[in-house]
Formats: sequence, C-alpha cells, structure tokens
Amino acid sequence: MKTPTLNQPSAVELNGHSHPKVSDTEIVCGSIPSPIGTLGAVVTKRGLLALAFPNDPALTLDRVSRLIGADITEKPAEVAEIQTWLDSFFEGGSSTPLRLDRSLITPFQDRVLGAASAIPMGETRTYGEVATLVGNPRAARAVGRALGTNPIPIVLPCHRVTAADGSLHGYAGGLGIKTWLLDHERSLSNR
Repeated sequence: MKTPTLNQPSAVELNGHSHPKVSDTEIVCGSIPSPIGTLGAVVTKRGLLALAFPNDPALTLDRVSRLIGADITEKPAEVAEIQTWLDSFFEGGSSTPLRLDRSLITPFQDRVLGAASAIPMGETRTYGEVATLVGNPRAARAVGRALGTNPIPIVLPCHRVTAADGSLHGYAGGLGIKTWLLDHERSLSNR
C-alpha cells in the first residue's frame, strides 16, 4: 500500500462523496464588511473555499475546519481579492473571475452551482428548471439540497433559484438576505 504524500492529498468525506483534503495547505480567513452585514471568507492558496453569512460566521468556520481537518488562521490581508470582488458585486460593477477552491463541493453540486451561475443577474429559475438543466428533471429536491449546502454563496449564486411558484424557500443567509440579493441584482440589471 502506497503512503500518501503531500502531492497526493488524502480525502475527506462530504455528503457521502470523497473529496481532496485541503489541510496540506494554509487555510486563512478574514471578515469582509458588506451591505448585508459582515461576511467571513475562508481562503486557501487555490482560492475562496467558503463564504459565511453574518448570521453564522463561527458556525461556518467550525464546520469548514472539521471537514478539512485543519485549523483556520485569521489573516485579514489574505482576503483582499475576495473583498475587491464583493465590493464590485455590491456596487454593481463588472466582477472579474474569482479563483475558487471547490474542495468542499461534490460533483453533482458543482453541476447544480454551474447551472445557477449561468442564470443571468436579476433573473431566477426554479429548482425544477435547474434540475432539468443538469440532466435530471425529477431531481428538484436534490437540487435544493445541493444549493442549500453551497459553501460559496453570492459568488456561486444559489439565491437565484426559487420554488416552482416563484416563492422563496430556505437560504443559508436567511430569506431576508435572499430577497435583498435578488432585489439588488434586479435593480442593477435595470440600469
């Protein structure tokens, strides 16, 4: 049996799937002020690993730390790239691509988040429509679960997905923030 080396990271179990472990790299975090409250960003050398809403930054940090099996060090200067991206998003400017560390995202979730990211700013799609886009029209509930565990909200815009009747359901940041984000994006797209 071959012993894993630093170039062959071991795996972490997440949602029943095996994912590369990121604990062989430094993991840092910092706070980012925003119009919806202070967000917490968790970053690795690969990019943004997780974004925490104002209602649960400590919970998110604890959950990420347990999943990756490593401590997270607070280094506010290390989240400057994320701060710049979010400032641009909230100010309505064009956002340049942001480096993302997808280590906490399952393959199915990645497809779902890709479909959500393709929804134009200011528009929404239903869970059923996203399920169809990812090739499984009967998987609306699975799509909801994948979106509900999105570790990088706002950047991967799970807030753009609604119930079949257009109503808003569950959002990690709370329905008030989901409503604010959708209204904000609609106002920007109407400029």
